[in-house]
Amino acid sequence: MGGLMIDYVLLEEYCQNISILFVEDDESIKKETTELLKEIFTCVDVASDGEEGLSKYKEYLNINQKHYDIVLSDIKMPKIDGLELTKLIYEENPDQKIIVLSAHSETKYLLEFVNIGISYFLVKPLDYDEFINVIFNITKDIHDQNELRNNFKAEKIVLNNILIWDKQTKQLLRNNQAIKLTKKEFLLIELLLKTIEKTHPVQEIIAILWEGDYESSADITNLKNIVSRLRKKVPELDIENVYGFGYKINIRYFE
Repeated sequence: MGGLMIDYVLLEEYCQNISILFVEDDESIKKETTELLKEIFTCVDVASDGEEGLSKYKEYLNINQKHYDIVLSDIKMPKIDGLELTKLIYEENPDQKIIVLSAHSETKYLLEFVNIGISYFLVKPLDYDEFINVIFNITKDIHDQNELRNNFKAEKIVLNNILIWDKQTKQLLRNNQAIKLTKKEFLLIELLLKTIEKTHPVQEIIAILWEGDYESSADITNLKNIVSRLRKKVPELDIENVYGFGYKINIRYFE
């Protein structure tokens, strides 16, 4: 029993801010299941057939600039059936989490769904425990993926669609391949990326790049040479010279 309680506590955590689109043409099943979904999720949208489902799916993306977290769809529906709807949604978003709702008589369709990548199924009429189990597994999966994504963001700075600065390994990656940097090139990038898009004064940069180095090479000319070399080595790195003040790295994406 204790394990079950932990499951429900986790379920509540996993289901926070999860959006779901429910597509079902049977009025009684739609009403009953919608009530159940609304007890679990804050954002529940409902459609009566595949055509309306696809329309709501696109509308949600348009308004929210993201897809639904989960789509729960019946198989046999007018206009666009569940299989066709699933294929169309996968064309829009290959990573979409989809749960297929099927009657016992529709098991012949299930292999087709498995073949296009569906791994979550529920049988009508809904068994509550089975339903909660599937919802738990799918929301846990979404939660874990989001955690990974957030950790990735924390550890890596995406500079553009080619370059990533890995803060943990202290490497500049071009298409996931490490670029060989000299010590001063590395120090310069690390400093400029400590605060994204902040302009660092020349004197601050020189003090850090030539710290403990008492040679006379610590001057603006040599800093310019390092920047010039780095620009040639990594042309995708947008190092901006803010005239009369210092340098900064801009984050920008290429078309």
